[in-house]
Amino acid sequence: MKKSTSLLNRVRVWYNPRMGNKTCFKCIITKPLTDFYKHPQMPDGRVGKCKECNKKDVQKNYAKRREQYALYDKKRSQTPERKAKILVYQRTMRAKCHEKYLARQHTSRAVVRGLLSKLPCEVCGNKKVEAHHTDYTKPLDVVWLCTQHHKEIEGKVAVLSLNKDL
Repeated sequence: MKKSTSLLNRVRVWYNPRMGNKTCFKCIITKPLTDFYKHPQMPDGRVGKCKECNKKDVQKNYAKRREQYALYDKKRSQTPERKAKILVYQRTMRAKCHEKYLARQHTSRAVVRGLLSKLPCEVCGNKKVEAHHTDYTKPLDVVWLCTQHHKEIEGKVAVLSLNKDL
């Protein structure tokens, strides 16, 4: 005769409330509860996957359905509410970082007028480049970098390094 295990018994295997730990069903590693996202519909109030495994799954799903998400984001950005929020954000950032905004404007206008020409990335030689300002008070004194190297210099490389695992 087969034993029937209740949901409560199965949850006890993965979660021990006295210890404050839970085992991720994906990587089978016991971790503290803070390493699991909260979820009101789960018996213990936490998702069964740890945050690390959950993030990897989300990245894989995004990579697999990149075109679908791009189309969704494009449609979403065209809604009147979104356009209004973007406009408010742009005005706020322009006021907050006015010097940065002016430097970008001067650089863009100088490129269009032919006063400043884009050069290949100074690190890798890529021709698709962005202007990096080391000093915003000197808007035409720029270093030309590709997107990857520009993000590395600005300290925004953490987002890119997560995607390299895919």
